[in-house]
Amino acid sequence: MANSKEVKKNQEIMPKWVNFLIGGVSGMLAICVVQPADLLKTRMQLLGPTGQNMSAFAVAKQILKKEGMLGFYTGISAALLRQATYTTARLGFFKVMFDIHAINRGDPTFPIKILMGMLAGGAGALIGNPCDVALVRMTADGRLPPEKRRNYKNVFDALGRIVREEGLFTLYRGAGATVSRAMVFNGAQLGSYSQAREMLLPHMGEGLPLHALSAMIAGFNTTVASLPVDIVKTRVQNSSGATSQVRVLFDIIKKEGFLALWSGMIPTYIRIGPMTILIFLFLEQFNALYFKLAARNS
Repeated sequence: MANSKEVKKNQEIMPKWVNFLIGGVSGMLAICVVQPADLLKTRMQLLGPTGQNMSAFAVAKQILKKEGMLGFYTGISAALLRQATYTTARLGFFKVMFDIHAINRGDPTFPIKILMGMLAGGAGALIGNPCDVALVRMTADGRLPPEKRRNYKNVFDALGRIVREEGLFTLYRGAGATVSRAMVFNGAQLGSYSQAREMLLPHMGEGLPLHALSAMIAGFNTTVASLPVDIVKTRVQNSSGATSQVRVLFDIIKKEGFLALWSGMIPTYIRIGPMTILIFLFLEQFNALYFKLAARNS
């Protein structure tokens, strides 16, 4: 993220809508790389008590055996549309809030960055919840018996069938869990990344190593903080009937144990770390390209 001097210098050059556009495109490019890890994480979260002792490797081997290599990209259309909605909103809102604060009050403190991340994440989650429901359904389909699979053709088929077969409000099933998870996730990810980058910049200088280390720190914090909420969200959205977050939470603890709330932590961290690196790498490259083109045309 830019510091206050950079923001003051470039604020008039980069319109606010560009922040949203760049954020969305960065997220879509990043998910193309990490979709297999994301699918693996979702499958592990949905295993329940019967698969409590299964490793990430065992689940991956099962997917490969039953669905082939392309099975790891099941639901990619929903994942891309989710990035085009959710990530566009969360990164755009965060950057706009960051810039406004930097111009008027100077660089935001770490608690303010966390708050900005939470607000941006909550707004993005509301916008992207329908795509999130479709994504969970599509990535979970392969683990069901053939006669129980929904067999959505793509994300648009999934959204249309969900509305026709289960009603419009099903697209917002688990919205409370989604927003809660997004607020925790983005507060940890965006706040931690921005703060780590700011603290490490004087020692490391600008460049990929700085982005990578900042992202690893942010990724670990984000995984630990958001995984319990993410598991509850996934179970709620994949359920066939209405159920509450609280009920699902206590059912998991009662039947599977407290540590089950961190099921799939390794694949989640494997996904979040590279995803964070890729998003911010793409983001900063696009920012640099925009300023370069703007300077050339001015």
